[in-house]
Amino acid sequence: MTTHAISAARPATALTLAFTAMLGVGILWMAGHAQAAALHDAAHDVRHATGFPCH
Repeated sequence: MTTHAISAARPATALTLAFTAMLGVGILWMAGHAQAAALHDAAHDVRHATGFPCH
């Protein structure tokens, strides 16, 4: 009989958490400075690119 060890995923490090937090803050900062029409057009284009109907 053979046993195989399954390694657990490594815990999140401080660097990973810091990068994720900075990415989130960056996205919010960019969205806060963008014009509403630009955000709408970007979301609209993503919907079409992923195949979701919107009209």
